Amino acid sequence: MANPFRPAAAKAPPRVWRRWADVLFTVLTGVGGILVLVLVALIVVLLYYSSLLSIHTFGASFLWTSAWNPLKNVYGVVPFVAGTLITSGLALLIGVPLALGSAIFITTRAPAWMRGPVGLVIELLAAIPSVVFGLWALYVVVPWMRESVDPLLAQYLGWTGLFGGTASGQDVLTAGVVLAIMVIPTISAISRETMAAVPKAQQEAALSLGATDWETTRRATIPYARLGIFGAIILGLGRALGETMAVTMTIGNANVVPTSLFSQGASIASLVANEFLSETGGPIELSAIFEAALVLLIISLSVNVVARLLVWKVLKAQVGTVE
Repeated sequence: MANPFRPAAAKAPPRVWRRWADVLFTVLTGVGGILVLVLVALIVVLLYYSSLLSIHTFGASFLWTSAWNPLKNVYGVVPFVAGTLITSGLALLIGVPLALGSAIFITTRAPAWMRGPVGLVIELLAAIPSVVFGLWALYVVVPWMRESVDPLLAQYLGWTGLFGGTASGQDVLTAGVVLAIMVIPTISAISRETMAAVPKAQQEAALSLGATDWETTRRATIPYARLGIFGAIILGLGRALGETMAVTMTIGNANVVPTSLFSQGASIASLVANEFLSETGGPIELSAIFEAALVLLIISLSVNVVARLLVWKVLKAQVGTVE
């Protein structure tokens, strides 16, 4: 006889419903994944068809022409590709050591009470809008670079040829410095999470063998977390390549190939922002702007593909070593 005071056992859902629930879950997740691919494809198709006039007019010469002259209807993307790559390279050159240093400090050296607040402050930098970074750079970083940093670089490193010309403060060097500050939160946060996932036993084993803290970090922590660190650097590079407002407000916006780090220049993103805001170009110039945006998309996709291939190669080498 059943006990009336005992709660009835929950009935298991019918098998048919469970099977349909699995089918519905599979369909919904599949639709989400397909929509992402469709969105990327639509962006590529839009940029391609909007740039057809430029492609038919200039052909492949658009990729190696150094002039951007709306008066003569001559357009080339070389100055903007150079500005994009130089500023992004400077951002990684300056930002990666600072980001990895902060990640290592927070993960391995900082007291427990300091890790949370310091990590939070670094991550808050990622929430600052780029236009705010641009305003801050325009009124703080640009005068500081023009009056303090650039003269010292010209005096002591001018012989290298990298710091020639007149320092105005609005140049590719300043844009690279601002981009470095902007990519630090992304690289630091992901690297910190990756280093925190390193097994404690691995670090303790290195210490028990007599390794110093630096040797433990270099030989035990960083090799284990290198894939995550590499992915963080690629994400930071992606932000640097596509950053618009902060670069537009600090790079000088000159449609020329930079000859030194003190030269004014322009990136592809700043070109698109400036030319669309001016609203003075004809159909050919508008199509050339779309083609420049298409080139930027191709560069970004190529960087990510190369990064994926490198990660796959490293993973394959690790599996082969374990076997």
